[in-house]
Amino acid sequence: MIVRSGDADIFYDAQGDGAPVILLHPFPIHHGFWQNVSAILSPQYKLIMPDLRGMGASTPGDGPATMQKHAEDVRRVCDDARIGKAAFVGVSIGGYTLFEFWRRSRERAIGLAFCNTRANAETDEGKKKRLDAAQRIEERGTEQFLDGLIPILVGETTKRNRPDILEEAWRMALIATGKGLIANQLGMAERPDSIPTLTTISVPALFVGGTEDVGAPPAEIERMHNGARGSRMKIIQNAGHFAAMEKPQEFAEILREFLMTLKHTG
Repeated sequence: MIVRSGDADIFYDAQGDGAPVILLHPFPIHHGFWQNVSAILSPQYKLIMPDLRGMGASTPGDGPATMQKHAEDVRRVCDDARIGKAAFVGVSIGGYTLFEFWRRSRERAIGLAFCNTRANAETDEGKKKRLDAAQRIEERGTEQFLDGLIPILVGETTKRNRPDILEEAWRMALIATGKGLIANQLGMAERPDSIPTLTTISVPALFVGGTEDVGAPPAEIERMHNGARGSRMKIIQNAGHFAAMEKPQEFAEILREFLMTLKHTG
């Protein structure tokens, strides 16, 4: 399905039947990130999986793909799918988006799962790297950028034992256009500080990480967990930034255990 949101067309896939769960994928791939997790959870839950703007089949619109735009896109997807309240799961940029969604539309969330993500705003060094990356994409195209990025996002154990997962992530990333990648690099560079938001979370929250995640290491996951009162934390062994792709069975069971504690109202 495709829904218009502001200046972008947002694609989303819906699978399964049951209590609604919104799954937000990481940069720079698309909703296919969830294919193995959704196969496990869809018999029990209605899964809504958008392509965030500028990735997959969703267009980037104009200018930076800010977290504010992403959050509004998610709201429009929920409206189009006729979902009032749901559980929300965000990985990496999906987590950044989820913090913004909570600030704007918290009445729609019955539970939040932040996975392989961070709460802090981008550092000055990080901003420079993202702006430099955007310029390189503009000048040299997408493949060189993705060739350097994708191996960092997959854990060392997975790269060694399951090179097919690395290859699948690469194939999904290649769908992204240069304009989409640039828009999201610029948007992430200016993402707001969500550390103060942690103390405002008043629904059940889960924080998930991987022991081999260099982008959002376990220390960052624990930091968020400690900031959100009453939250849960799980760290997946031998998994990197794409833990849900690398260890889908374990990731899905962690989510299922969390979702079963929520009061689903649809």
